[in-house]
Amino acid sequence: MKSAVLFSGGKDSTMALYNSINNGDDVKYLLSMVSKNSSSYMFHVPNINLTDLISKAVNIPLIKAETDGVKEDELKDLKAQFEILKDQGVEAIYTGALYSTYQKSRIEKLGEDVGLKIISPYWHVNQEEYMHEVVDAGFDVIICGVFAYGLGKEYLGRHIDNQCIEDLKKVNDKVPINLAFEGGEAETFVLDGPIFKKRIKILDADVDWHVDNGTYIIKDAILEDKD
Repeated sequence: MKSAVLFSGGKDSTMALYNSINNGDDVKYLLSMVSKNSSSYMFHVPNINLTDLISKAVNIPLIKAETDGVKEDELKDLKAQFEILKDQGVEAIYTGALYSTYQKSRIEKLGEDVGLKIISPYWHVNQEEYMHEVVDAGFDVIICGVFAYGLGKEYLGRHIDNQCIEDLKKVNDKVPINLAFEGGEAETFVLDGPIFKKRIKILDADVDWHVDNGTYIIKDAILEDKD
């Protein structure tokens, strides 16, 4: 099946890509929606500009489209890209949706309108098991945004490993959070993984912290060969 992946560079869309490849799909494109609105209801924002690097790292072409990020109106911009993908022979769109009915229902409606199958392979997955699956598969993921009580500045730029998952569980014991961040608690970015031909090396980054939330902004990064 010819597919494309709605792609942000975060762990969930990367896992969706991983699933599509493992299913034997012919993944034609990654689709990144670049929102001008940092509070977009639909689209991941931190470090979305770096999906170009991941596209090169996994050797899959990237389509990057801008949207003003206005609630509901941003769906029109996404639909236009779905129509382009349909015209290119794409049959299915993979998404990294885990629990957000708001996102999943709207994407599925667009897919129905355009004639594309929408696949969300990790929908309602067990949160803790999923996080371990990401780590066990060999993906190198960093946290690049925290927006929930209990997640402090020290999490920005932190790599998600088994110890990080245990620390998140301790946070969850005190303040309920979605361990997979699907409640908007945090955002992530993937630097390497089993489907990467090259890995991403961060050369320069800034932490932008505001009282109880913040982002890890990658200012400069390159691709490097893997050992």
